[in-house]
Amino acid sequence: MLSLMEVYSMTDTIPLSPTAQAVRDAVLATYADNIPKDDNLWALDRASVVAALRAAADQMSSHHSKSFLYSIADVLKLQTIADELETQ
Repeated sequence: MLSLMEVYSMTDTIPLSPTAQAVRDAVLATYADNIPKDDNLWALDRASVVAALRAAADQMSSHHSKSFLYSIADVLKLQTIADELETQ
C-alpha cells in the first residue's frame, strides 16, 4: 500500500500551466523562508486553494447588478485553474 506522500509525488509529474504555476508559487511564497517549499507542503494547501478559486468563480458568475464587472471568460479562467490544480 502506498503512503499519502508517495501518492502525491506520483501525481506531480505533469507540469502546470504558467497561470496555475503562478498560483502555486504565490501560495508557497506565503510560508516563512525556513520552510521547504516542496510538493509535500503544496499537497497540504491544494484543496483550500482550489476551494477558494471555485468560490471566487461562483461569486463572480452570480453577481446580479447593473455594474457587472466580470465576464464569463473571467469565471471560466478561475474554474480552469481550479480544475488543473485539483487534478495535478
